Amino acid sequence: MAERMIDVNGVQICTEPFGHPAKPPILLVMGLGGSMLWWDEQLCRMLAAGGRFVVRYDHRDTGRSMTYDPGHPPYNGADLVTDAAGVLDAYGLAAAHIVGVSAGGALAQALALDFADRVLSLTLISTSAVTPVDGGLPSPTDEFGRFVATAEVDWSDSESVVEYLVGYSRVLNGDQRAFDEAACREFVRRDIARTRTVASLQNHDAIAGGDPSREPLSAIEVPTLVIHGTADPMFPLRHGEALAAQIPGATLLALDGAGHGVDRRDWGTIAAAVVEQTRGGRTGRSPNRSETPTDPCGTHRDRAATQSPTPRIWGTDDEVIKEDTSGS
Repeated sequence: MAERMIDVNGVQICTEPFGHPAKPPILLVMGLGGSMLWWDEQLCRMLAAGGRFVVRYDHRDTGRSMTYDPGHPPYNGADLVTDAAGVLDAYGLAAAHIVGVSAGGALAQALALDFADRVLSLTLISTSAVTPVDGGLPSPTDEFGRFVATAEVDWSDSESVVEYLVGYSRVLNGDQRAFDEAACREFVRRDIARTRTVASLQNHDAIAGGDPSREPLSAIEVPTLVIHGTADPMFPLRHGEALAAQIPGATLLALDGAGHGVDRRDWGTIAAAVVEQTRGGRTGRSPNRSETPTDPCGTHRDRAATQSPTPRIWGTDDEVIKEDTSGS
């Protein structure tokens, strides 16, 4: 299927569907600063081949969606949550299975809390709890901290942006798997070439989270799967374990040696797990809503996390949700 532009409350959002619309729907939510291309087309087709209707989309200020002046985003994290619900509206879906990675996982949690009737299930990849966790959580690795403290990028220079994103992807890959730098650089160049305003990619670093949700994660009632790499340098495995413990009935799938994001080497495992997670239940199709008829880097970079050695998770608050500065 071809890309499709939709209007969400006056905002032009670029989307792309895969599979038959009558099948159970899956909405893929990328992390901040990432276009929908970071949900690789082959992975999307694997999910569609499993009998699912899959929709990926570009956040504002990424890919071919609407962009704003660099440094002046007139929206916040809560608006990105509303955008996700708007994508469902545009496809005539009362609800969908939500799969989010990195900060996209935080947006997915916020969607389940603030728009509970729109969510059939959750799959949360390489992310952390959007509400505070008792006892704190481990800090990123030293290598991650060094990168975010020293990396420089000129957002007016596409080549500088490419090198920055390749370097960041190398760090997010972790220290247990080989990193294919040439393939990553080719992918990032393709992603940047497709981006309407490259300098506006930095806008996600400046957005606030919006009004905090009053509901704890224990209020989430839908089936939830947490997928987390054992070598995630941004959010060490304890983040995934704590997240699964916060949501009633949630299960944890640990990916041995995986870093932060969706690694090509894990596509088969992730696709099979998501298809199983989304088996049964409603199709999500709403007769009352109007209808208008590849990541070689193996990671997603959530650039909002690069502004300080302690990452921030976006969704319902504009502060760092939790941190353990002791590094324990």
